[in-house]
Amino acid sequence: PILTILRAAFAPHARVLEIGSGPGQHAVWFARHLAHVTWQPTDRATELPGLRARIAAEAPPNLLAPLELAVPATPWPAVPAAAVFSANTLHIMGWPGVEACFAGVATVLAAPGATLAVYGPFRYRGDYTSPSNAAFDQWLRRRDPASGIRDAEAVDALASAAGLTLVADHAMPANNQLRVWRR
Repeated sequence: PILTILRAAFAPHARVLEIGSGPGQHAVWFARHLAHVTWQPTDRATELPGLRARIAAEAPPNLLAPLELAVPATPWPAVPAAAVFSANTLHIMGWPGVEACFAGVATVLAAPGATLAVYGPFRYRGDYTSPSNAAFDQWLRRRDPASGIRDAEAVDALASAAGLTLVADHAMPANNQLRVWRR
């Protein structure tokens, strides 16, 4: 389901920066199925060995070697990109990290028409989209009080401050959303 949305959202873009690539399953899958895109995976230094190994074993030619990107760090690596993708990251990092993420995205997505797509769980006006998301949020906060499912309106405010406008909010399986903003 994510690929269907990204095909349309990333159709005009030649280079995508992925934030928080983790073990690389999204990077490999999307690069394979979006052959017109050069996919640049990134993650924290601790995640790079596994990400590098997966890319070495499975990467199509349009999937680049991963770069280190610790979201709160500034400045971000100079990576030319017309689109940014991130999955399951905003609820893992603390709110200052979410703010830093959107500040970094603003520096990467400078051109008109640039696109940001973020996948994960969200709350709307403080309400959860499902009881399972409420339970997941409680689990996240017990694990790390700074983490948790983010309010869509607060994230939209950060996107707006970064010069981005929400253009789509797609319901996804497992009570997740795929939200797309454009400059």
